Amino acid sequence: MGREQWKKIWVGSAGNMVEWFDWFVYASFAVYFADSFFPKGNDTANLMNTMGIFAVGFFMRPVGGWVLGRVGDRKGRKAALTLTVTLMSASAILIAVAPTYAVAGYGGVAVLLVARMLQGLSVGGEYAASATYLTEASAPGRRGFASSFQYVSMTAGQLLGLGLQIVLQRTLSEDALHSWAWRIPFIIGALGAAIVFYLRRNMLETEVYAQDDSAHNDPERGTLKALWAHRREAFLVIALTMGGTVAYYTYTTYLTKYLSGSAGLDKPTASLVSFCALFVFMCIQPLAGKLSDRIGRRPLLITFAVGSTFLTVPIMTLLKHAGSFWPALGLSLLALLVVTGYTSINACVKAELFPTGIRALGVALPYAIANALFGGTAEYVALWLKKGGIESGYYWYVAGCAAVSLIVYVTMRETKTIDLNRVKPTKQEHISSPSGV
Repeated sequence: MGREQWKKIWVGSAGNMVEWFDWFVYASFAVYFADSFFPKGNDTANLMNTMGIFAVGFFMRPVGGWVLGRVGDRKGRKAALTLTVTLMSASAILIAVAPTYAVAGYGGVAVLLVARMLQGLSVGGEYAASATYLTEASAPGRRGFASSFQYVSMTAGQLLGLGLQIVLQRTLSEDALHSWAWRIPFIIGALGAAIVFYLRRNMLETEVYAQDDSAHNDPERGTLKALWAHRREAFLVIALTMGGTVAYYTYTTYLTKYLSGSAGLDKPTASLVSFCALFVFMCIQPLAGKLSDRIGRRPLLITFAVGSTFLTVPIMTLLKHAGSFWPALGLSLLALLVVTGYTSINACVKAELFPTGIRALGVALPYAIANALFGGTAEYVALWLKKGGIESGYYWYVAGCAAVSLIVYVTMRETKTIDLNRVKPTKQEHISSPSGV
């Protein structure tokens, strides 16, 4: 892979890292600022209210996917990526300065809600723009490897958030974290977004997009009408995302809360388990992506779905009784190893399904809808079931979502050999598919 391609991957990934740092620290620091925006009372109820606002961000992602996906297809991947990081910077600043309930009553909740809506818009477009950019910027035989850096950068953002949380937990008192120190990561996120904005202003457009001269003059480029013409692929993206996004958010954003709230680990130990597990998870993404360039995307997706369907219940059950650092880490690593079959390649799989003129919107909107329905509500569902005394019901929920996606993976066509400059797959690609989906 040449220097120019590495530069494209770095710039695309750096922004993604900052985006997901800001997105993730909301979830990871919620245990500290939940009581700041609501009346004192039931801690679980306040956390549920805060995570409800977290879910609102997910429901804004389809809007962001539509608006920014359209920008990506009509104005270019660079324009969409620059706009997403601008929105994320604004949202981080709003959260950092949001007034507490003691100062402004529910006014602070309103600020928090607006900030989460902006984050939802931003991330709704960021995923598709970066997935499309990373896929198009790589050589045909290395798309799986290159696009895997999307989850490398996403995980790096989470690790930075967790690392910062661990440092703050070990250097500041619990009272300080609850009263003011929870604002620190959002200030850092805003500064990081400003740096990435500068980098993205000077990034290079992908050759696949730049050379697609015929589509530039198409008035339906990046429109819902054009997407409807590829509705089969759009529904496929929703279905194949369903199991992956629920499993991913279960073992990343929710894991720390689960280990501290259900497994009985103290918060610093729970954070350290998540940090170590996510670091290993980040490192194996390119290896799995490279493997998919050799053997195809479907084998990895099927492996994930089978593992998640049959291992989620025992893993979550054992995690609840892990009791200490090493057992919790081992089980967390096993879970994330299974999830890697989805995370390492889902970006390129979705991008490979659509032609250039509708690729950004085709990835963005269906993916955002699936995340709003399943990923964004995962933590809320988990906490709701826990509050209702049937926490184990969530384990079966995750396994069930994976089972649905398994059916899709088994019946979908292989996308590894698809030419990104072609609108439709060749007859040979349909023949090699079990169902031609």
